[in-house]
Amino acid sequence: MRDRDQREKQREVALAEARDAHERQVAAMVARAEAQNAEIDDFKRRFEANDPAAVVEYFSLVLDASSYPSGFPKRHRIAYVPESKQLVVEYELPAATVVPATRQYRYVKARDAIEKAPRPQTQIKELYASVVAQVTLRTIHELFEADRGGKLETIVFNGLVDTIAPATGQPVRPHLVTVRTTRDTFAALDLTRVEPLACLRGLNASVSKSPTELVPVRPLLEFDMVDPRFIQESDVLGTLDERPNLMALSPKEFESLITNLFEKMGLETRLTQASRDGGVDCVAYDPRPIFGGKVVIQAKRYKHTVGVSAVRDLFGTMQNEGASKGILVTTSGYGKASFEFADGKPLELLSGSNLLYLLAEHTGVEARIEPPDDWVDPAPDALDEEPVAGLRPL
Repeated sequence: MRDRDQREKQREVALAEARDAHERQVAAMVARAEAQNAEIDDFKRRFEANDPAAVVEYFSLVLDASSYPSGFPKRHRIAYVPESKQLVVEYELPAATVVPATRQYRYVKARDAIEKAPRPQTQIKELYASVVAQVTLRTIHELFEADRGGKLETIVFNGLVDTIAPATGQPVRPHLVTVRTTRDTFAALDLTRVEPLACLRGLNASVSKSPTELVPVRPLLEFDMVDPRFIQESDVLGTLDERPNLMALSPKEFESLITNLFEKMGLETRLTQASRDGGVDCVAYDPRPIFGGKVVIQAKRYKHTVGVSAVRDLFGTMQNEGASKGILVTTSGYGKASFEFADGKPLELLSGSNLLYLLAEHTGVEARIEPPDDWVDPAPDALDEEPVAGLRPL
């Protein structure tokens, strides 16, 4: 009985210690679960509030979850412009080596050997071009399909490859495909029946004429031109006082700034009569042979989204002037209707973030855009899209 009592006491002590350890473990698990749930709730709140960082993180998770065969890098960068609901994706494509160089293997019994039949170069080129097109369409589809909250109206996809140039042996990152499309346009496609390359051409995409030879295309929108706030955090508070506010400049100062910008970019500019909306209109000439010509430039200092009527007006002006290209620059952004109208036309729409990038890159001016509280945009036409919330300070 004494031995039994001793064993029982030892058992009760061990049981109490085990119970305490179990309760501590459960408490730690509950705390981790609550922290994770709180993190998810905060992420959901920021995503629903159109926080650019949350939107970028969400669609990055979508692409990370996509399954590809071995040899596909699946590396990407994403930026989001909330004013125009535009997602910009820089996606790394597989190199041409992803297409097997051997077409088939054949066992020769007489020699007890396996012979390899090489794949014809023409077939490699065709297959690789199809791979580039399919990855492009699949990525855009996955992003639109995952957008249950209606965050996206437009997607700009720039596909590049990280490889070695055969001619120089140096690392290169040429863009092989670039396309801008809207949700409505892409939703009208039946991806189960399209031919990938023909589908991209139907979307007015620029596709490399020879992807295997790394013939590059020019991106519709350079990724680095997107506002860096939407890609990574940067210290902007310490330099605000040193950066001119474009919305606080006089019309003459703004005209001079825009004119100087395009001169630095290699154009010969000529100012015209100032526009009624506080912007600047000018005719420029690109001196390059073949690719150059007359360019009509319009700039609008707006707080809200620029209406599609401004894009139509620019196109009409470009035709009346006999220009080869039209450029519309704004301190705000554009809506879906504007991008749809400009699609396939020699028009380039530059938003406020694009303007800040170009100013810093070509003139060294680190500017900002902060509309005053009493700023009033020109009244939009009846056919224009509704203005979005005001541009946040940069």
